[in-house]
Amino acid sequence: MTDMTAPRLLTVLLNWRTAPMTLRAATAGLGAMAELREAFPDARTDLVIVDNDSGDGSFKMLRDAALERGWTEGGAVRVIQSGHNGGFGAGNNVGIRAGMADGEPPDLVYLLNSDAFPEPGALLAMVRALQADPQAGIAGSFIYGEDAVPHETAFRFPGVLSEFEESACTGPISRILSRYRVPLEIPQVTTRVDWLAGASMMIRREVLDRIGLFDEGFFLYFEETDLCHRAAREGFHTLYVPQSRVMHIGSVSTGMKSWAEVPEYWFDSRLRYFTKSHGATYALMCSAARILGAGVQLLRRPAKRQQNKGQLRRILDHHRRTIRSGAGHKQGSRHGPARLRDMKGKS
Repeated sequence: MTDMTAPRLLTVLLNWRTAPMTLRAATAGLGAMAELREAFPDARTDLVIVDNDSGDGSFKMLRDAALERGWTEGGAVRVIQSGHNGGFGAGNNVGIRAGMADGEPPDLVYLLNSDAFPEPGALLAMVRALQADPQAGIAGSFIYGEDAVPHETAFRFPGVLSEFEESACTGPISRILSRYRVPLEIPQVTTRVDWLAGASMMIRREVLDRIGLFDEGFFLYFEETDLCHRAAREGFHTLYVPQSRVMHIGSVSTGMKSWAEVPEYWFDSRLRYFTKSHGATYALMCSAARILGAGVQLLRRPAKRQQNKGQLRRILDHHRRTIRSGAGHKQGSRHGPARLRDMKGKS
């Protein structure tokens, strides 16, 4: 494990059509990075803001604002373009590949959403947690909303029984299968978890050297699940660090809160995760469990019958089409096993 007595931290901030909010997140992130340098006087902290092909003038707005605020002096802050919108993982990969301005690899990569705002001490708490646990490869923050309500961001890996529990969504079944429910009770102390939401996530370079970057086959959703799952297979565990506090508005870029129905890419990502992680047969079992759970809810909640019938039909249709085309069987990642130490100076 890297000696982090003077850590080199690369922060990646991904923008998609939220330039004013991204600047607000950058301001909060830079403040937390300055605290890290105070705690570790020899530390180096860089921020890369990636515009994910917004096409709305965001890149110019971000670049001009960074220049006007003096952020870019010495290369500590850079604003770059992704060239195309390949999704959350692909956009973050662009920033990770850009690396540190001096061309040397970072010890840690910190991912910050454009609608997330670290409190004082947020980054320092994650660094301290990783220092205290050499086998921890990933750390994440306590996330709360503008209304101060905590967000569920610590999870178990999903599986057959969790798919059934989530889809059935009934009290007796949820109580029986509580140990398989994906969202965890929010830990009050630093705790090992299976995976974390990527709104505020810190990753050791060794993890990315070993497993590669985000799988760009996921456009949106399940990319963090996949990353943490690959890390766990290599012996790295993931920490939830409640002392690292981050306010998160949520769904600003994705529009999730206003979805009329779940988009196709969610189904694509879900099926890719199960197939990649456990094989096509297991993925089929997960879909069967979700369908069975939706059927249970049909019987228990007649008022939701039309909604549940629609969910059943979409899962069946999507799984049938994907398996038939062979897309669900692709195990590899589109980006390949890139290593940070081989990426000096790339942008």
